[in-house]
Amino acid sequence: MYPCGNCRAAAVGPDGRCAACGAYQQQAAAMAPGPAPAYPYAPAMPAVPMPVGGVDLRRGLRIALMVALGVSVAVMLAVFWAGTQTRMALQDMLDNGVSSTTQQDLEDTQAAATVTTVLSFLSTAASATLWAVWFRRARINAEFFAPGGHRFGIGWAAGAWFTPVVNLWFPKQIANDIYKASALPGARAPKGLLNAWWSLWIAAGVCKLVSAGLSAGASARIATKGYDGSTWREDIEALQNSVNVASFGTLLMAVTGVLAILVVRQIGGLQEQRAMAGPAGTPGMPGAPVPAGVPYGAPGYVPGQQPGGPAAGWPHPPQNPYGSGPAGY
Repeated sequence: MYPCGNCRAAAVGPDGRCAACGAYQQQAAAMAPGPAPAYPYAPAMPAVPMPVGGVDLRRGLRIALMVALGVSVAVMLAVFWAGTQTRMALQDMLDNGVSSTTQQDLEDTQAAATVTTVLSFLSTAASATLWAVWFRRARINAEFFAPGGHRFGIGWAAGAWFTPVVNLWFPKQIANDIYKASALPGARAPKGLLNAWWSLWIAAGVCKLVSAGLSAGASARIATKGYDGSTWREDIEALQNSVNVASFGTLLMAVTGVLAILVVRQIGGLQEQRAMAGPAGTPGMPGAPVPAGVPYGAPGYVPGQQPGGPAAGWPHPPQNPYGSGPAGY
């Protein structure tokens, strides 16, 4: 007996199903029936012990992550607003020339942009930390659903996000494997939302890099000239282009945050549905239908399987997986 990953009740039986909420804790692919017991009505116990903990379906971390992502989206919109104000101040400087008024307006907008940037950094750091922890948990759950069916180890679920270069495609491949493992047997998990989220994530990152390059180029030209004011209009236009690209990338990042919330909900829902369904359809697994025509005691017959009923030719009621008598006793 060990705590259920869904309701945390210490009610998980030998077949991996929680008696309190009905969630399966693992697929138990490696669990083969042990030697036949002396008493014919007792179910065969697994030869391999169940791993402690099973599938973790608690929603606290998921809810905290979605709240953090929601806060990040709100801050991103504030950053977008600050960028819009900066762009307007630069345009006013181009239209009316450099003066004390236009310079003061630009300084005010830059101060607001600095505040929103700091808030964005803090909210993004909190969201990234929660995301790494949640994503690793989702990967561990997926390992129970499909043991050995993943391209990367569990450690990469968190580490891939912070590893340069490989973070451009490793996390997406891990997410693809999680979706595949979390789908119901025989079903195909829809990945349109996942693909849209990842595409916007990459596009927002590209916009940030382009914006940083434009801003660095304009600042370098100003510093090199000392600044003599000979090309002030070109330099301001370059800064304005940088702000435009950065604002577009920020808007993409805000949409990415909304899609990330939906991805978290979708993966959580898939894993809950998968855990409740159990490994149905896999012969010889707990919860799988008993093949018709397999006599009692023959290979392929597992006592206590409720969905498929007893094998053909077996006149007695189905066995109780938690006791030594027929189901219901």
